[in-house]
Amino acid sequence: MPDVPFISLSQLLSTYKAVVEEAFQGRYWVKGEITLWTPRANGHCYLDLSESRAGRITAQSKAIIWSRNFPKIRDKFESATGTPLGVGISVLVRVQVSFSETYGTALFIDDIDPSFTVGEKAVARKQAIEKLTKLGYMEMQKELCIPDIPRRLAVISSATAAGLQDFVNHLEGNPRGYSFDITLLEASMQGDAAAGSVIAALSEASAGDYDAVLILRGGGSENDLACFDDYDLAVAIAECPLPVVTAIGHDKDHHIADMVACEYVKTPTALADLFIDRFAEAEEVAEDLVRRVFTAASSRVSLAEASAVSLEGRVRMAAVSRLAAEENRVASRVRAVSSALNALHRKAERAVDASASRIRNVSTVRIGALQTAVSLIETRIASADPRALLSRGYVLVTGTDNKLLKGVGRVRPGDRIGVRFSDGSIIAHVSDVIPEGIENEKANTA
Repeated sequence: MPDVPFISLSQLLSTYKAVVEEAFQGRYWVKGEITLWTPRANGHCYLDLSESRAGRITAQSKAIIWSRNFPKIRDKFESATGTPLGVGISVLVRVQVSFSETYGTALFIDDIDPSFTVGEKAVARKQAIEKLTKLGYMEMQKELCIPDIPRRLAVISSATAAGLQDFVNHLEGNPRGYSFDITLLEASMQGDAAAGSVIAALSEASAGDYDAVLILRGGGSENDLACFDDYDLAVAIAECPLPVVTAIGHDKDHHIADMVACEYVKTPTALADLFIDRFAEAEEVAEDLVRRVFTAASSRVSLAEASAVSLEGRVRMAAVSRLAAEENRVASRVRAVSSALNALHRKAERAVDASASRIRNVSTVRIGALQTAVSLIETRIASADPRALLSRGYVLVTGTDNKLLKGVGRVRPGDRIGVRFSDGSIIAHVSDVIPEGIENEKANTA
């Protein structure tokens, strides 16, 4: 061991503690930004206060609000500013400096100045809300309506944003099988360029054929989500001609973008459920309409049937009455006609009897002449009967079309012909066709 003077760590820290507590015996108002915020179940709240310059932390210290002071400080701040205490807020607090040999330096906070509010960011946020409200931007999107069946959705988000895939999977995997057309318009969702990037995506969406525009981002720190309190972004959302729905951060986050949007939800799954529920509501309305139309139609049909039955009864009674009247009128006419017909019949009978006598005399003469003519025709028919011709050795020849052949003009070598004799028929094939007047030794040979 080197032979040099030394003191123990505890002695050093005890001396430091004494110097610090002697130098900082009172309470001091300190400005700082909350970079860590951890309320505990025991009622205490542990936080870090820091100071930054040019984006770099130049000073930082642990701080504690004991349970006896925490509710009073929290409620005092929120009541005066309308903003909950948390990470990213600049505060003006009264502290007592303490040093522990084990835990180091800590600031015990026992009061806060709400007039300082939440620093430049919170002041800007509050002023932005007031200005947006005064100019009517807060209500512009509320006048728009998401369609009953919002199928074409423009999603503004980063391709790697937390929750985007959860949203897409939940929406497209809905158990009812509803179909959605999702278009991703990529934008930066945090950092200094985020607000401008989202505004550009909103402009692109406004020119498209969409039913709604969705701004989606998962949770993050206050600093990560600060862009969604941007005034220009809020105006762009309010002026978008399409309904805008936001799903930014978690349940504890509520941004100006949420306030001006047509609707807002907290999680990607809730966002997907919002549109699935719209489809389900439209389906239920349609089913209800079908039921009501069916009920109304059934009622109308029943009324029509009852009316038809009643009309049928009246028509039947009127028809029976008219029919009876017509039957009486017809019966009267029939009797008159019958009497007249009887008189005419008797007169006609007398005329017929006279005519019949004359006709019998003339007919007897004509029938005798006709019988003679018929006998002569029968003799001629009998002499022309083909069977008589066949019995005398003649034959009848038919061609391939089974029609009688009266010459060789329709016959060709190879044709099949039928030959009818008095005692039967034969089928023959033509080997040669020899027209009349041709000298040929085969003319009379088979």
